[in-house]
Amino acid sequence: MFFHLRKIDWILVIIVLVLCFIGLFTLYPLNIFLFKKQLLFIAIGFFIMIGMSFFDYRILKNNTFIITALYLISLFLLGLVLLFGRRIRGTVGWFDFGSFSFEPVELTKIIIVLLLAKYFSMRHIEMYHIKHIIISGIYIGLPVSLIFLQPDLGSIIIVLCIWLGIILIAGIRVKHLLVLFLVFLIAFLSSWLWVLKDYQKQRIIAFINPYTDPLGYGYHSIQSVIAIGSGKLFGKGWGKGYQAQLNFLPESHSDFIFATFAEQWGFMGVLLLLLLFSLLIWRIIEIAIISRNNFSSLFSVGFAILIFSQSFINIGMNIKILPITGITLPFLSYGGSSLITLFLGIGILQSIKTRL
Repeated sequence: MFFHLRKIDWILVIIVLVLCFIGLFTLYPLNIFLFKKQLLFIAIGFFIMIGMSFFDYRILKNNTFIITALYLISLFLLGLVLLFGRRIRGTVGWFDFGSFSFEPVELTKIIIVLLLAKYFSMRHIEMYHIKHIIISGIYIGLPVSLIFLQPDLGSIIIVLCIWLGIILIAGIRVKHLLVLFLVFLIAFLSSWLWVLKDYQKQRIIAFINPYTDPLGYGYHSIQSVIAIGSGKLFGKGWGKGYQAQLNFLPESHSDFIFATFAEQWGFMGVLLLLLLFSLLIWRIIEIAIISRNNFSSLFSVGFAILIFSQSFINIGMNIKILPITGITLPFLSYGGSSLITLFLGIGILQSIKTRL
């Protein structure tokens, strides 16, 4: 056991824990109750990560049945939450268990990475066949359709980013890539005309110019930019962010925790945070590079894409370069489902690392 623990990538663990404690440090002045719950989630996630490091990832690599079963379970949960889930801000995505809730889409993201890593690791030599892009697209299309019904457009974008990133790494012809972009463009235009609801369109319009509805759909963006800008170079100090402390900034503990952090610690704090995320992704990519098989390499890359895309989208909507989608910032935002499943993914990475 001691020998196994020595082989764990402790630099990766330290980076993750530092990000978690930055989140806790930011959360404490906002809501002590949520702070205590988040601390519990971190403890649970940490032990899951260590436990998963002892699990031999090669069982997943060599067993199609387990991956398929996990995929079907994720589809079942996504369907079930539409029937029995709790509605929050117009989205039905959570199972409610009293003081705690579970968001199945977060677990689905990890399962999608496992599924795609398994699929393309078995067929990487044949990737020039467009049929593998179509088949993998069908695998992705089923959960995406269920997530769309919630609706959770932010998670859809992340799942599509994971799929596109993995097929790019696995190998795809340029003409096939161009066809994909054309399909995405047609799908977006069709969605805008016939699928997207009015409030979803308003969010996109408000992203372009939030002052068209400053007290409605544009309010979040305006307050977030004010909070970030007021932090200036070194910030206002811990617990002294007026936008968050006086509740001008909505969802300051989750979707807009980046703006809350920036207001307290300023530009220099943001640079430190971006450095930590860069180091985190770099350590994951390193595991992908030194992995001994395609499955572990593709899983590592897919998980890195998950963290990068989720971080990019969250920070982008905080600084008003992307529409607001309700995506949390990995390891910082309050929420047990996202945090624990991310620790689960880190645990699988540690299982790969300890068996190199």
